[in-house]
Amino acid sequence: MLTAEVLDAIGGLTAHVKAYAATLPSIVHLKAVPSGVKPSAEAMDSYEVIVTRTQRQSAGTPYKGLNESLVCSLEAFEQGNLIGTVQALLTIIDQLERMQRDTEIEVGRVDEKRLTEYRVALRKVLPGNQPELAEAGRAS
Repeated sequence: MLTAEVLDAIGGLTAHVKAYAATLPSIVHLKAVPSGVKPSAEAMDSYEVIVTRTQRQSAGTPYKGLNESLVCSLEAFEQGNLIGTVQALLTIIDQLERMQRDTEIEVGRVDEKRLTEYRVALRKVLPGNQPELAEAGRAS
């Protein structure tokens, strides 16, 4: 498994998160979404396929350490927990950046740009009026 393949998966998951967020009413507090507002069954299935495929392909690679966060993101997505999903994906991005710093993986300039784009896209989904989330997903 290559970094680009992991980023393709994160990009797919980010697209699902953005699509789901777009279906939510703007006045709903995203921490407590009503049980009737969950991703569609098709979106949940597609999200699960991406997570499962990534888990299978990452076995025996440095990326296997991302599996726990991937499962957390899936579980949160299936529950309609948008913030939990975003936080899990931001954690994965943090893990990838740490792996790069520790030279466990190689990340080229194009892939670095993709990491940044996904972080920005995920942060835009978070409610902007909650300062405690301003640094969510940013490694220290």
